[in-house]
Amino acid sequence: MRILQISSAQSLGGGERHLADLANGLTRNGHDVHVAVRAGSPLIAELKDVPKNDITTLPLRNSLDAPSARKLSGIVRDNRIEIVHAHMARDYPLAAYAVRTNQAARLIITRHVLFPLSRLHRVTLAQAARIIAVSRAVAAQLTADRVAPPEKISVVLNGIDTERFQAARQRFSRQQFLAAWQLPEASLLVGTVGELTPLKGQEELLRAARLVLQQHKMPTLSIAGIDHSRTTENRKRLERLIGELQLAERVRLVGWLEDLAQLYCALDVFVSASHTESFGLAIAEAMATGTAVVATETEGARELIRAGDSGLLVPIGDVGNLAATLSTLLTDKREQTRLGVAAQQAALANFGIERMIAETEEIYRTEVRKRLV
Repeated sequence: MRILQISSAQSLGGGERHLADLANGLTRNGHDVHVAVRAGSPLIAELKDVPKNDITTLPLRNSLDAPSARKLSGIVRDNRIEIVHAHMARDYPLAAYAVRTNQAARLIITRHVLFPLSRLHRVTLAQAARIIAVSRAVAAQLTADRVAPPEKISVVLNGIDTERFQAARQRFSRQQFLAAWQLPEASLLVGTVGELTPLKGQEELLRAARLVLQQHKMPTLSIAGIDHSRTTENRKRLERLIGELQLAERVRLVGWLEDLAQLYCALDVFVSASHTESFGLAIAEAMATGTAVVATETEGARELIRAGDSGLLVPIGDVGNLAATLSTLLTDKREQTRLGVAAQQAALANFGIERMIAETEEIYRTEVRKRLV
């Protein structure tokens, strides 16, 4: 099939990782994949299997960027694109225009988040041939909001490269990792991964860490993630809180890590303290490495984790409960191992990237067949 993927993302998050994995996989499967992104997009470096000549940079400034919409229409026309697939809300109207002016193409939209849609975006979604939700929670919200008929909404769970994370565990050396991080061999490591923003709950995790340290003297908390705010106010807020809580010697703000798999493997416990998660890509990745997970009861976490079996769930925003759960788990290595093994088994069974690509391909094929009828 001839496919165009569109994303105006300026940073690399879960939705962007999804697009890159999907585009690369579709290319490997023999499809003619084109991608439209902004100049300087971090996605360009991630599209390793897509021919460079098939990656186009456009301004993609906002939902009303008419020049970009016309250029997208030209890409669809010149390459006889059959599937136009948009991943960000501000790109939906531009993709819809490209399809309206090339009626042989079909519009597919993936909804990655649970945030409310504007009226313009709701109108655009109603025009889509199919809306893909990355979790059942997202699909339920779309259905409840009556964005489109239920038969137009399909759930395709996010996929991750489970084999890569499994292989990382097999070759991981904790001794080497601790030495590289200049930590004692007896260290306990707790960590989280995600954009530095209040919605990810890093402040609650820091407050919980202060309580945990009243019982455990050895834990080190690693917070991996980038602050995409204009003035880096989110990182500055965390730095101030670390100082107020007297955690400077126990907390590391490590920014961007190229090899997250190594960090996941090093952790005794991975924590997601998010206020909201439509899926929870970092949770799935930590599970795939066989690391014990504690997560707040977001919509995404409840889908990924079977509470008490493949991970532990705590109420959103409940610092005391989070601290108590971490304190108990850090003293029980056998329970950490049990949860980690179950988590990895669940990840391997449910979150594979090839499954995500195959399910998306089938949606494309179905829509192309409808066009031909």
